[in-house]
Amino acid sequence: MSELINNSEKRKQQLKGLILKLHEGDRPEAVRKELADLLGDVPYGEVVEVEQQLIREGLPQREIQEFCDIHTAVLDGHIDTSMAQLVPPGHPVDVFKHENEEVQSVTARITQLCANLNDVPEDEIEERILQLRAMFNQLADLDKHYRRKENLLFPHLESKGITGPPTVMWGKHDEIRKQLKTAREALEAAAGSSGEKLAAVADMLLLPAVRAVDDMVMKEEQILFPMCMDHLTDLEWYEIHRQTPEIGFCLHDPQVDWKPKDMPRQAEAAVEGDAVRMPSGALNPSELTAILNTMPFDVTFVDADDKVKYFSQGAERIFDRNRAILGRDVRLCHPPSSVHIVDTIIDDFKSGKQDRAPFWIQLHGKFIHIEYFALRDPDGRYLGTLEVSQDLTDKRALDGEQRLLSYASTEE
Repeated sequence: MSELINNSEKRKQQLKGLILKLHEGDRPEAVRKELADLLGDVPYGEVVEVEQQLIREGLPQREIQEFCDIHTAVLDGHIDTSMAQLVPPGHPVDVFKHENEEVQSVTARITQLCANLNDVPEDEIEERILQLRAMFNQLADLDKHYRRKENLLFPHLESKGITGPPTVMWGKHDEIRKQLKTAREALEAAAGSSGEKLAAVADMLLLPAVRAVDDMVMKEEQILFPMCMDHLTDLEWYEIHRQTPEIGFCLHDPQVDWKPKDMPRQAEAAVEGDAVRMPSGALNPSELTAILNTMPFDVTFVDADDKVKYFSQGAERIFDRNRAILGRDVRLCHPPSSVHIVDTIIDDFKSGKQDRAPFWIQLHGKFIHIEYFALRDPDGRYLGTLEVSQDLTDKRALDGEQRLLSYASTEE
C-alpha cells in the first residue's frame, strides 16, 4: 500500500512540474512527449488534486484558466478513467453525455461546412451561411448544459472542498459563450459575403469556437464526470435530476426518468407531495400535469426573459416539442426568416401596446388556430407569453345542436 501511495505522490509531483513548465513557456509538444515518457496514463483524480494544489500555492486562477486549453491538449489521451463508475440510463451524467454526443455531431457538421469554402460556388455561399447560422443557433443550447453544471453540479463539489476545477471550468464556459456569440454575430453580418471572406471568418472565429466546445467535452468526459461520480451521493444526484428541467436540456430529450434504487420513501413522498397553491385551489404535480395535458389544445409558455419555460404534452400535439427547447431563447426556436415577427410580438407585449396576436393556417389538410397572449400580474407587469395552438377542423364543421349525451366514437 505504501508503494502505491509513494507512486501516486511521485506521479503528482511530476505532473505538477510538467504543468509549471507549460506556465513558464515550454513548448506543449515537448511537454506532451515528456508526459508520455514519464507518466503514461494519469488517473483523473490526480489531475484534479494537482490543479487544486497549484491554486492553493498561489498560481493565479486566471493564469490556470488561460493555460487550460494547453493542459487539455497535453493531457488528452493520457488521463486514465478506467476506474470511473458505470452510469445508469437517465442519470444526470448520462444526460450530460448524451448531450455531448449531440453537441459533437453539430461541431462536426460545422467543421465540414467550413471546409474548402474558397472552392464553393458564389451562388451557393448564401445557403452555406444559412446552414452555419442554423448550426451555431443549435450550439446556443450549450448555455443550458453549462448552467446546469454551474448551478446544480458545482455547488455539490464545492461543499466537498473541491473548488479549483469548478471555478476554472466556469471561466472557460464564459469564454466559450463569448466565442459562440461572436460567431453568430459574424455569420449574421456575413450575408452577401464572398467565399474568401467567409473562409476568413471561419478560420478566425467559427473553427476556434468549435474547438473550444470540443475541448470542453473532453474535460467533462475525462475529468469532471468521473470525479463527480466518485464524490456525489445518489440523493445529491436525484436533487440535480429533479431541478434539471427548470434550466432545460441541450439538444437531447431523455426518455428515462431516473431514480436511485435505494432512495428513502420519505424523500420521494416529499417530492411527489409538493402542492402548487393558487387563489382558487391547490393541485399536486400529478393533478396539474394531467389537467394541462388533457386540455384540447397545445400550450407553450415563454417567460419574461424570452426563454421557453413550459409546454403541455397532450396526446395529439399539433407542433412537435421536446424538452431540449426548455430554457432556450424563443428566437432560436424559429427559422431566421421569421424571427422579426417573434421580436415584434414580444416587443408589443412588453410595451403594453398589444395583449394578443392571432394567426390561422392550413396544415396537412387541417385548420390550425394559433394565438399568442401576453401574461401579466395584477399590477400589469409582463410575466411572459402564452402560445395556444388548436386544431379547429372538426369544430368548424359542426352544425345544429347536440343536447343529448353521445360519446364521440373512438373508431377510425
